[in-house]
Amino acid sequence: MVMTLIVVAVVSGALLAGAAWGLYAPLGKRTEGFLVALAGGALLLSVTSELIEPSIQRSSVWIAAGGVLAGAGMFTLADWLVKEKWGGGSGGGLLAAITLDGIPENLALGVALIGAGPMEVAALAGSILLSNLPEAAGGAKEMADDGRSRGKVFLLWAGTAAILSLAAIAGNLLLEGASETHLAAIRCFAAGAVIASLAVEVFPQAFREDDYWAGIATAIGAVLAFLLGSLGGG
Repeated sequence: MVMTLIVVAVVSGALLAGAAWGLYAPLGKRTEGFLVALAGGALLLSVTSELIEPSIQRSSVWIAAGGVLAGAGMFTLADWLVKEKWGGGSGGGLLAAITLDGIPENLALGVALIGAGPMEVAALAGSILLSNLPEAAGGAKEMADDGRSRGKVFLLWAGTAAILSLAAIAGNLLLEGASETHLAAIRCFAAGAVIASLAVEVFPQAFREDDYWAGIATAIGAVLAFLLGSLGGG
């Protein structure tokens, strides 16, 4: 449980640090785009190696495929509702996106921590951290630019960090006795939501702000996730 709390604090703390960064020490657009692309590359590799592949090995390719498609569909629907029906554009849309894909993602993180050693969760936790930091910085900055007070914006991101922390703890405590089929479905649902968020939120923003350098940044992020996975024995 101590390992769970430490990892949750580090990963969710990245949201708070990123929000503070974006509000009080905003980055240039190109730097922000580069970091967002780097985070996207890390997550792209991580969801494949740390969520989808283990689920196929321990359950079946059909369970994995169904979970991925369900997660992508749920994220896409929710993202469309937020932006098109509820008026949550700009940074608000990114906040909703992080929350929607973050809940199953952090449930999966909690599941991954069941019986795991310190290095075995390095890849997934590190990739989520790399993603949360620049996404929170960019989202908080855009929300402040839309006229919201810095204090209110920071509290919104703090609330999001708390919700995601609870999701990870719940995943660790409540799903310890779940079957491999159920765990595989949860992991792949998370993976599908992340993949959809990369396509809809992350990579378009990265290219818009950093142009073709976003491709290099994405590759660097993937390499970083690969190195983290190697440390964890993945």
